[in-house]
Amino acid sequence: MVVCDDDSSDLALNRQLCFALYAASRAMTRAYQPMLKALGITYPQYLVLMVLWEWASAEAQQEEEPSVSALGQRLMLDSGTLTPLLKRMEQNGLVLRRRSKRDERITLVEVTYEGLTLKPKAREWVSSQLESSSINRNDVERLHRDLWQFLHKLTDI
Repeated sequence: MVVCDDDSSDLALNRQLCFALYAASRAMTRAYQPMLKALGITYPQYLVLMVLWEWASAEAQQEEEPSVSALGQRLMLDSGTLTPLLKRMEQNGLVLRRRSKRDERITLVEVTYEGLTLKPKAREWVSSQLESSSINRNDVERLHRDLWQFLHKLTDI
């Protein structure tokens, strides 16, 4: 057996951006687990709630109806993933789904009062984590901006 120690290889794991992003994503999700557990939700449910909280606070300014389709576009999720997720959230009293009066083919989704009560708890947790960590806020903002730019380039491919 030949052991190759060439870390400069294009296929070396430590040189793979895809692996660094994957590992960072998993670490970030793990970091959120205490909050998610306390709120009784999963990470994908948290992502849904963030969009719905945003839509609820900017209701008057929203151009289109808060549909499942629009939610899927915001979260980059297909309906096969989103529908069962929303169904569980509705069973837990966090969201409400209903048919659009304008077009019954469209399913609208909104956060319930119970779902809204989770927002201040999530905000407090995120804020306390940023304050107590050694992570520089400017570094986080720069990484955030760079990742979105990178994502847009990838989706243009």
